[in-house]
Amino acid sequence: MIRRLSLPALLLGAVTLAGCAGFDATSNGPGDEPLENTYWKLETVGDREAIAIDEAREAHLVLHAEDSRLAGSTGCNRMMGQYELEGDRLSFAQVATTMMACPGEVMALERAFLDALGSVDTWQVDGKALTLVDAEGEALARFEAVHLY
Repeated sequence: MIRRLSLPALLLGAVTLAGCAGFDATSNGPGDEPLENTYWKLETVGDREAIAIDEAREAHLVLHAEDSRLAGSTGCNRMMGQYELEGDRLSFAQVATTMMACPGEVMALERAFLDALGSVDTWQVDGKALTLVDAEGEALARFEAVHLY
C-alpha cells in the first residue's frame, strides 16, 4: 500500500531540513561569525591594545574544527596547540610558540596573550567580535573576525 504525502507536509519537511542545515553550534546567534575556522585578529588583551610590527604577523588565532587545533601568531611568534570546546566552554592545552625575540612591547603583548589563553573558561561571539572570558566573567581578550578572501 502506497500512501501519498500532501504538498504542505512535504514543504514543512523541506523547510525544517533547510533550517537545520544552516545551524552552527559555534555561533551565538544569526549573523554571528562561527568560533571555529575563522581568522580572529587580536584587538585587546585585558586593557592592552594589540600592536603589530613590520617584521611579524599580526596577533591572531584560528581554531581548526577538524582536529581541535589552535594555530596563529602572538604578534611575534607563531603559536600552535590544542583546544577543547563544549558548548560555551573553551579551554586551550599544549600551547607552544616559536622562540624569536621581538621588541619589548611586543614580547609583553605575547606574554599577556598566552596568559589569557591559559585562563579562558568561556567564549562569546557577537557579530564579528569574539570575547574570551575567564571563570569570574572577566573579559580576557577581544578579537575581530577577518575574512582573508
